[in-house]
Amino acid sequence: MTTAFRTFALVTAVFILAACAGEEEKALKPTELVDFESKVDVKRLWSAKIGDSAEFLLVALQPASDGNRIYAASRNGNVVALDPATGKAVWRTELDMDLSAGPGVGEGLIVVGAADGILIALNADSGAELWRANVTGESLARPVIKDDMVVTMTIDNRLRAVSAFDGAERWTVEQATPTLTMRGSASPVVVGTSVVAGFDNGRLVAVNIATGNTEWEAMLSPPTGRSDLERLSDVDGLISVVGQDIYASGYQGALVALASESGQVLWTREVSSFEGVSADWNNLYTVDEEGVVIALTRRTGDESWRQNSLIRREPTVPIAFQTTVVVGDLEGYLHFFSNFDGDPVARVRAGSKAVSIEPVVVADRLFVQGDDGSVSAYMIRQAKRPNDAPDVSDEDA
Repeated sequence: MTTAFRTFALVTAVFILAACAGEEEKALKPTELVDFESKVDVKRLWSAKIGDSAEFLLVALQPASDGNRIYAASRNGNVVALDPATGKAVWRTELDMDLSAGPGVGEGLIVVGAADGILIALNADSGAELWRANVTGESLARPVIKDDMVVTMTIDNRLRAVSAFDGAERWTVEQATPTLTMRGSASPVVVGTSVVAGFDNGRLVAVNIATGNTEWEAMLSPPTGRSDLERLSDVDGLISVVGQDIYASGYQGALVALASESGQVLWTREVSSFEGVSADWNNLYTVDEEGVVIALTRRTGDESWRQNSLIRREPTVPIAFQTTVVVGDLEGYLHFFSNFDGDPVARVRAGSKAVSIEPVVVADRLFVQGDDGSVSAYMIRQAKRPNDAPDVSDEDA
């Protein structure tokens, strides 16, 4: 979710104190887009409207796949299964509540989180509702499903597990909550028999899925400074796993590589990120609090390149897609950069409002959910010859 929206209250306070005006206001505007020569051909395959706008709401609604279908949920309670080739709805279920997270997909279930603290499980084949569970707190992180468990992180700094069969509570892990936190949560990730989650106190915690016992804790982003604002250290962004290595980042902290079996820190780099970190086999990709896109080598954490063209454009975490990395922004654009050197290679507009959560890659397709309530699918075609294409797609937004 985007930096500026998620820290709205904090930014408001800073502006009141600073009384920004004139040239200072101008300096804080998003970086203007510049022309460039497209080097890859990005084609939109389809776009489907699934529900109402979620602009400015800081929700964690993002497409997911089980390999056969694409599942998505809208703020106003629609959950849909889409044909990945055509975007046509296979089924649609309308729930009677505002949704804030999901869908999580697995074990024949589709699970979404509601703003009032309810988890809802649907049958993946038909969309029929199976159960509801009260987890007592709003979730802003996609639930994960593993074996007979559904695990979710709620904004009260609790990691909760319920039965995948009936929603009955299994266990809860809680960490101390700082006085001041940002709105958002990192989606838990499964590594073997453990689930790894980030908390608002800067800690990354591994929990045994079956028992709820804590296996290890790592301080990812130690709070520093005198004020509550200076001591913000939330781990709210994307956590990535490659093999047995875990990669995560914290606000006003660091980007860290850890061993999944022990939590031992393998290396650390000083990068403050709200959005987290994504990974391919060779590289890691993140965006810092200013909006600078950064690539690092996965094994050592050495910086490979950085791209400054999206500063203050509220970019999502970059996602690897074939030979590019893709970033959404506050105006609904998708920016494609070379994964080799970070140069811009394409730009398309996904919709009329922001893309505030990272795109999803399934096989050779890219799926994007915009804040306008639409889901779109894209592919990259063969490379173009020089000078034969505009820098911005002329497809309708």
